[in-house]
Amino acid sequence: MPLALLALAVGAFGIGTTEFVMMGLLPEVADDLHISIPAAGQLVSAYALGVVIGAPLLAAVTARMPRRTVLIGLMGLFVLGNALSALAPDHHWLLAARWVSGLPHGAFFGVGAVVAANLSAPGRRARSVSRMFLGLTVANVAGVPVATLMGQHLGWRATFLGVSVIGVAAMAALFLLIPHGHAHAPTGGLGSELAALRSLPVWLALGTTVAGFGALFSAYSYVTPMLTDAAGYTGASVTLLLGLFGVGATIGNLLGGRLADHSLRGTLFGGLASLGVVLALFPLLMSTRWSAALAVTLLGTAAFATGSPLQMTVMERASGAPSLASSANQAAFNLANAGGAWIGGLALALGLGVTSPALAGAALAVLGLAVAGVAYTVDRRRGEAPAGRERVVAAHVPDRTEPVSDDAPEGVTG
Repeated sequence: MPLALLALAVGAFGIGTTEFVMMGLLPEVADDLHISIPAAGQLVSAYALGVVIGAPLLAAVTARMPRRTVLIGLMGLFVLGNALSALAPDHHWLLAARWVSGLPHGAFFGVGAVVAANLSAPGRRARSVSRMFLGLTVANVAGVPVATLMGQHLGWRATFLGVSVIGVAAMAALFLLIPHGHAHAPTGGLGSELAALRSLPVWLALGTTVAGFGALFSAYSYVTPMLTDAAGYTGASVTLLLGLFGVGATIGNLLGGRLADHSLRGTLFGGLASLGVVLALFPLLMSTRWSAALAVTLLGTAAFATGSPLQMTVMERASGAPSLASSANQAAFNLANAGGAWIGGLALALGLGVTSPALAGAALAVLGLAVAGVAYTVDRRRGEAPAGRERVVAAHVPDRTEPVSDDAPEGVTG
């Protein structure tokens, strides 16, 4: 792994940790601030709202700034938000701090994905993007459990101070390891970025993200009652099983990145189809403990195998100015989180059974396949999709002895 990708992964690790650790610290936060658990749950929503607003907004505002500078600045905002969270005197201040913490999330992953792709050789762009996202999946395996234990034993404020330290380390790594070629401002600017969002293929790619990852969150949001009520696990065992989800997500992320470099569209279709099959089998797999553990692992693998292909698809469709579209895709992931959880909850409210959110997720995966199919048809009619195997090809092959410059064309062909 190039060291520059490691710097991006460190930032992704910190962001992934702070995003998910709040779920495990709700009781401690509620007790310390003298609020109810539902009120503490608003802190999760505040972060997600920050992501949805901040992703396109910050990407647009920084469109003409050097991407290395943007990434360092976004991590600085991340550090500020987490430090304010640690120092928040009451619930309302903590809500505001969590919102600030979420603002840089989408723009960091969006701009970081463009930088990661440009750092790689032709034919390895999706793999490089997946290695940046490796920090996010590893956060679910190691960062979140460790941060949760820290919060339970040292206080939840210590957790956010620790995450701030990770952010400072990421800023230093980005400054030292991102090549100076990315210290030049992109030539397109805001006008080109906004023009890319007027493309129908870009919106179809974003729609595929919302439906595809909505399928994941429809089931994952309610996986704990499935494991306890259907599979018979105790509540104490759920943490370990969620670690298996993180392991599966890490495997799927790396596998999806590698396969997408050979066939971007094929990997996307295959990942969504696999996700639909896994979710459709959830009622059966949740009937025994060993198969339930397998189901949670396969869910992470199938879902995150589509992560890099979805990100690359959006960047490819907005090849002339990918930063804003790439950041908007991160907002789409969070819309999928909220929408998928709502649809899964609706299935439960209708009395369809404890595993019904997984079946609702399977339907969303089918919807994602349908949207991806429409996108493929549109591309074919526009002459943008080859009839044979698809590869992600850089429009410009730089001298491998020199860092890749943002002034070089970034277009890719599907």
